[in-house]
Amino acid sequence: MSQLTYEVITRPGLEPETAEGKPPLPPLEYRVEESDGIRIEHNAAIPMRDGVRIYADVYRPAGTATGLPVLLAWGPYGKHNQKDMLWPGAGIEPGWMSKLTGFEAPDPAYWCSHGYAVVYADPRGMWHSEGEGVHNGPQEAEDVFDAVEWLGACDWSNGRVGMLGVSYLAGIQYIAAAMQPPALRAISPWECFSDWYREFCYHGGIPETGFIPRASRNMGYSRSRTEDTHANVLANPLMGPYYQDRYPDLTRIEVPAYVVASWTDHGLHTRGTLDAYRLMSSGEKWLEVHGQKKWRYFYQPSSVERQRTFFDHYLLDRGPGPADWPKVRMEVHDTAEHYSIREDLPWPIPADRSVRLHADVQARTLAEQAPAGNSSTTFDPMTGALDLEHVFETPTDVVGPMRLRLWLQADDTDDADIFVAVRKFAADGTERRYAFNALFEDGPVALGWLRASHQALDPEKSTELQPVHLHEAEEPLVPGEPRALDVEIWPTATFFDAGEKLTVTIQGRDFVDREANLNSPVIMHQDLRNRGTWTVHHGPGRESYLSLALFAPLSHQ
Repeated sequence: MSQLTYEVITRPGLEPETAEGKPPLPPLEYRVEESDGIRIEHNAAIPMRDGVRIYADVYRPAGTATGLPVLLAWGPYGKHNQKDMLWPGAGIEPGWMSKLTGFEAPDPAYWCSHGYAVVYADPRGMWHSEGEGVHNGPQEAEDVFDAVEWLGACDWSNGRVGMLGVSYLAGIQYIAAAMQPPALRAISPWECFSDWYREFCYHGGIPETGFIPRASRNMGYSRSRTEDTHANVLANPLMGPYYQDRYPDLTRIEVPAYVVASWTDHGLHTRGTLDAYRLMSSGEKWLEVHGQKKWRYFYQPSSVERQRTFFDHYLLDRGPGPADWPKVRMEVHDTAEHYSIREDLPWPIPADRSVRLHADVQARTLAEQAPAGNSSTTFDPMTGALDLEHVFETPTDVVGPMRLRLWLQADDTDDADIFVAVRKFAADGTERRYAFNALFEDGPVALGWLRASHQALDPEKSTELQPVHLHEAEEPLVPGEPRALDVEIWPTATFFDAGEKLTVTIQGRDFVDREANLNSPVIMHQDLRNRGTWTVHHGPGRESYLSLALFAPLSHQ
């Protein structure tokens, strides 16, 4: 492993026996059992290049089957952390998962019945695995490479390894594929951030304070020491090597990839999954984007059948695979339950499709025609909000990321933590809410964030639809002086009928507010710099506007 140029903060591992919400950790002993037609090899030792051994459970069809393709599920939550249902709010129905299913992992009962081996691996330093725990970065990149090659060389393997899973189990696929182990033949990452700073730790430069502590604890169960993710995030408030090293260069991904993202995981996975797809160099890659709860979508039978169609082709030379699939397939939601399917749009959405809706901040409207003259409005961002409204005259699909340009001044302080929610209202005034963060139904159309002192943009990566901030230094505001700020709003695909309203809500606090819970993926931001009032301006030389991409719905073309 190359020498790091920064210090990684570690801590003594949390006692595995104290893991909350997880089954008891079985003792470290190698044993083999057969049950319901599956041979289970517990605690198979996989050697790493430095002599460290990590432990895996290997599920195979019972008997002496050989020539098996391998599906590797690699994550820090415990290979013993199995369940046949997730939380009730996940929407998973009885019978979709067997009792062998690991958290966010493929179900061994299903895959073994179709001629696959499934391997659950505990990474270095997690649970019983040896060494000190790390979370992504160069060491885990080497480890997953070694594990893939070891599995490909097993005497029962056909030499082909695929990877499948959600969240951490998806992000590790980015890493493995970029390392290019020869035995890795196909990946299917379902929803994971690909930029630790912008998507996981700091949203627009605002520290995330709900999910990070929870995730840090859940990745801390070890017999030795582990990386203290929460402490490292606090110690690195700006973009730098710690975050840049979490993933290799994703343009090095060349294996076939079936990538699945959702519009509903703002603040965690939406942006990064879509960006990972964009960066992959794979000649054979497919993108599917839905607007439903992510765990439900992953485990529903029709999704599992598509997963098998993909892997059967690349790991078993069985069937045509995804050859006739559209390269990009996306749901465009009207309500949470009703949506259409589009297969005619590329990803990313071309910036030349953007339209600007100009703000009249006194009338609180957004329109394609910029208002004449100057206007401004003042409000308290912690108790109030600024709503800017646009009523559609014709049926319209809004697809892709958005950019909100604000001329904003903090009247009483030198920084501002800006929270933006894009919302949909039916013609009768009813607000439409959508699936949100795996368990909830109260999400808006889209969310965006920016700490004003992080305003500097990367000129090479920013577009009219997506500002990309550098986050390398802070440039405080001057109290009472307006400044042009560009807020990145994460992608969506939402239908607006004639007479329906898109509302941009601007405030200084989370739009969706709930209590953090150790066992719930709650996104929160409580470490804020707001004080006093904000004034938003619009006028010649100080144009505030929303950039977005608009398309005629297929049924109306």
